[in-house]
Amino acid sequence: MPNTYYNKLLSNNKDWVEKKLGEDKEYFTRLAKLQKPPVLWIGCADSRVPANEITGTSPGEVFVHRNIANMVVHTDMNMLSVLDYAVNHLRVKHVIVCGHYGCGGVQAAMQNKSLGLINKWVRNIKEVYKSNKTELDKINDEQKRFDRLVELNVKQQVYDLAKTSIVQQAWVNNWDLQLHGWVYGLDNGLIKDLKVTMDSAEHLDQMFRLEFD
Repeated sequence: MPNTYYNKLLSNNKDWVEKKLGEDKEYFTRLAKLQKPPVLWIGCADSRVPANEITGTSPGEVFVHRNIANMVVHTDMNMLSVLDYAVNHLRVKHVIVCGHYGCGGVQAAMQNKSLGLINKWVRNIKEVYKSNKTELDKINDEQKRFDRLVELNVKQQVYDLAKTSIVQQAWVNNWDLQLHGWVYGLDNGLIKDLKVTMDSAEHLDQMFRLEFD
């Protein structure tokens, strides 16, 4: 059974190539020549949230970085390297942090369970909860509290993006760069814009202007 599924993936790839070439004989030739996406997507590694599919975009339009719970962690050299390349080399216009309701990483941060290595990662989300404890503790419904923490976590990641020297320098250079926070609904397929768009350092309080990478 495992080998059957594995081989099916390769077969699907061949079918997809034939379909694309049938629609446009120059599709792969053209795609191979240039990568100039206008968007960097920082999303969750959850398999149910495919960036291109839910935004109706084609290969080459979205530069993607994914990790558990769509985190922007200042010690994560992988994320910072992707951000650096996207901003300084690809010159993207938009960086979108997209979380999703029902996120397992956020849920793990709300529980006092030993989950191994993931405990170290979700510690950052626990800090988001701690910073918003007064608001969250007033929400009696557990599901609504969970959903709200998903939203607050996305907002915090946008703020943390704005504090990176990479983004700060882009704004100093007057580059057209906007940061956004979205949440995707697994149960309806819709994206919620959290209205936390930032396009300059002026959107940050003075205490948030320190570079940390």
